[in-house]
Amino acid sequence: MTIGTEHEYSVNDAHFTALPVSDQIIKSICGSFSGEILFGEVKLGKELQKTVLEFVPRVPASGPAALESMLMQGIRKFYHIFPTQYHLLGLGMHPTLTLDRTAVWDHDEGEYYEAYDRLFNIRQHGWLNIQALQINLSYAGEKDLLMQYNRIRTLLPYLIALTASSPMVEGRLTGTMDNRLIYYRENQKEIPAICNGIIPARLRSVAEYQMAQERIFSELRARHAGILCEEWLNSSGLIIRFSRGCLEIKAPDEQECIRSDMAVAALVTSLLRCPTLPVESDQDALLALTETAIQDGTAGLRPELEALYRCAWQRASAEERQYLPVIESRITKGSLAEQMAERYRKEKTIEPILADMAHCLRVNKPYGIG
Repeated sequence: MTIGTEHEYSVNDAHFTALPVSDQIIKSICGSFSGEILFGEVKLGKELQKTVLEFVPRVPASGPAALESMLMQGIRKFYHIFPTQYHLLGLGMHPTLTLDRTAVWDHDEGEYYEAYDRLFNIRQHGWLNIQALQINLSYAGEKDLLMQYNRIRTLLPYLIALTASSPMVEGRLTGTMDNRLIYYRENQKEIPAICNGIIPARLRSVAEYQMAQERIFSELRARHAGILCEEWLNSSGLIIRFSRGCLEIKAPDEQECIRSDMAVAALVTSLLRCPTLPVESDQDALLALTETAIQDGTAGLRPELEALYRCAWQRASAEERQYLPVIESRITKGSLAEQMAERYRKEKTIEPILADMAHCLRVNKPYGIG
C-alpha cells in the first residue's frame, strides 16, 4: 500500500487575517497564474478560495516518514521565500474569516466554478472557508478496495472526532467542535446524494458505486451541468479515485502541523491491518456517532477511541508507532477544537492561539505535546 496526503492552509498576515492572495503567491514563484506548480518536494496548488494554498507531496510513499519529509521541505521552502510576509495556518476553517474577505480563483477552470455556483451558490462557508486533510490509500484490485472502503467508512466518525479543529466561525465559538463538516455537508444540499451525509453506505461491489455515481451524473446533465460529471465530484467522507487507483478519505479537518496529519494517516493504516475492530457498521449507528463527533470532538467518544488506539498500537509498524502518541494525546487532552475552545474561554482572545498554531506548522511540533 502507498499513501498520499493533501494539505490545505490559509494564507495570513501577521495578525492572522486571511489574505486572498494565492494567485499572487504562485505568480511570484513561477511567473504565471498556474493552478499547480512543482515546488521542490511538493506540488503547490490553488484551491477554490484564494485565501488557501494546497501542499501535496510530490509522490506517494510507503509510510508517513517520507511524506512528512517531503511536506516539511515544502513548508521550509515557502518560508525561505516569504519569511515574514505570509503566515500559513492549518485548522479545518479559518476561525475569523468573513466571506467578504475572500475571493474565488479566477484564472482558469472558471467553467467548473460557474456551474457549481449556478447549482449551489458557492458564496458560503461550505465552499470558501473549509480546509481538509485528505488521505489517499492505494488498493490492489476490487477485493482489497472493498475491504478498505468498508473498514474506513466505519472509522470515519472516530477520525472526525480526533481531527475536529474548527470550533469557531467568524470569530465566535459555536459550541460545535467541527463546524467545517456542518457547512460542508450542506454545501450541495440541492443534490443530497453528492455528499450522502458524509458517511457512505456499505459497498458490495465497484459496479454498485459506479451506478450510484451515474445517477448523480444523470441529474447533473438534466440540470445542464454535465461538465461536473467527474469522479472528484463525490463529496462523501470517503470516495474512490479510479483514475489514481486509490481511496480518498475527505472527512478529517486539517490539523495544525504535518506531524499531526501523519499521525492520523498512521492510525488509519494501522487499523486497516487489524482482523477485527470494536466499531459499529450499521449506517444509522455510524451517522449518530458522526453527530456526536461533530458536536463534541473526542469528549463524546473517548472509551471507543481508547479501544481503537490499543488495536492500532498492536498492529502498527515501528515507523507508525513514532506518530501514534499524537493520537493518544488527542484522545486524552481533546481534539484541537476542544483545546482551542478551552483556551479561548480563558484568554478571551484568538490571535495568540492562532500564532501558536502557525508556529506549530512552521516547526512541525504538535500543539499541546511536550
